[in-house]
Amino acid sequence: MPSVNLQTWKSSGHFIDVTPFRHKIFVKEIGNTDAKSGQTLLLLHGFPESSFSYHKIVDGMAKQFERIILFDMLGYGWSDKPDVQFSYSLLEQADIALKVWQHFGIKGGHLLSHDMGDSVATELIARHVNGLLPGWFDAGFQSFTFTNGSMILDLSKLRIIQKILLSPYGRHLKHIANFSIFNHQVRSAHGNDKLSERDIRGLWEANKLQGGHKKNHLTIKYLTDRKQFEKTRWLPALKQVKLPIHICWGNDDAVAKIEMAHYLKAHICVDAQVTVMEGVGHFCQLGSPDVWVEAVRRFYDKL
Repeated sequence: MPSVNLQTWKSSGHFIDVTPFRHKIFVKEIGNTDAKSGQTLLLLHGFPESSFSYHKIVDGMAKQFERIILFDMLGYGWSDKPDVQFSYSLLEQADIALKVWQHFGIKGGHLLSHDMGDSVATELIARHVNGLLPGWFDAGFQSFTFTNGSMILDLSKLRIIQKILLSPYGRHLKHIANFSIFNHQVRSAHGNDKLSERDIRGLWEANKLQGGHKKNHLTIKYLTDRKQFEKTRWLPALKQVKLPIHICWGNDDAVAKIEMAHYLKAHICVDAQVTVMEGVGHFCQLGSPDVWVEAVRRFYDKL
């Protein structure tokens, strides 16, 4: 049974169909439905997370933005988790993001992402740079903020479980998936001791919905897209984008290490603003929400 907090999160959202196979996506809107693009925040979550990972920071961000849009990507949280008829490609997840925003009548906004969401964001940036965003999104993106995610795969320190999930043997891990293993892997990735067991159980409960903990070998396939498109499509697009970029990184991350943020600034997004959150781990918005809110709001205050 999902926790009361997770059930409460669900109760203030709703579901929409986003694919030809009528897969359902959980979506959530906070604030003024008539807010302009400059006052709209679009959030993308990571792996193995859901929109619930942002539950500690939405109040803080609502002081900055009039409207916040969240959703669970297909395969995550309360959204459907199909075994077939969906490849879990980052390109498909980007398509879904646009369909969610169209559902809410979004014409543009500030994009903020974490972990896997960073990769979805870079696909959307590639479409922006190449003039491939839909016509209804005519106000466009206002800025991009990236938080701890494996944006440079060569610099990532993947956990053993991640490597196995990506291998031909990954599907067999569904038979041994349990909280103990999940807890160990999350703590190992996070990189410090600030993540409480309650936070990790929240991640686990969201991951377990509709048997999602037995499908991580499917959802983690996004990393194969990073390998295929990172150097040929996404990083070149990041170099070309002219909009404000914020690289906001916890420096205790054990997977997407701080060297990744410095590399992005030095070689890819040379005009980006970089914020280093000292003593903050991978799941930064959960482990250090006050630090996270202050760090990202400082960037928006200067725009």
